[in-house]
Amino acid sequence: MQPKNPHRSLLILVVGLVLFMIGLAFASVPLYRIFCQKTGYGGTTQVATSLPSRVLDRQITIRFTSHTDPKLPWSFVPLQKEIKLNVGEQAFAIYHVRNNSDKSITGMATYNVTPDKAGPYFQKIECFCFIEQTLKAHQSLDMPLLFFVDPSIDDDPNLKDIETITLSYTFFDLSRNTKTP
Repeated sequence: MQPKNPHRSLLILVVGLVLFMIGLAFASVPLYRIFCQKTGYGGTTQVATSLPSRVLDRQITIRFTSHTDPKLPWSFVPLQKEIKLNVGEQAFAIYHVRNNSDKSITGMATYNVTPDKAGPYFQKIECFCFIEQTLKAHQSLDMPLLFFVDPSIDDDPNLKDIETITLSYTFFDLSRNTKTP
């Protein structure tokens, strides 16, 4: 009877560890995204599950910025530079996008707010960033955003100094990741 080969056990352990690390690498991006969406970490805004129950006298300025991936031939701009609103008040903003190419392209917007600590309190009711946007050649589109700043921001002593929140969107080309026939 032969004794167990210790090198074989070590090889199985190392291969298992490598496979686990590869799986963890693939899972890290979606897990990080979920973590940011749940906690507001990194300025990730929240999706409103209910409307605010109160509007405060505290006023905050919301600034809007936009960017596009250099490989995406779209023009993308907010139609307003900023909006002043009371905390808890619903507000409406519009971004304009245009496909400057001769082909249909699908894009997706990512977003964040600064300062990062305001992320958990910036609540979106409706946003173009929730779904992929497909624009035909030279098509233009006005895209709505409905949001509010959660009144519970006033209960956080670390956020008493917040007077301005910047909402920033970046559009990325999703069409490049799919093969065309």
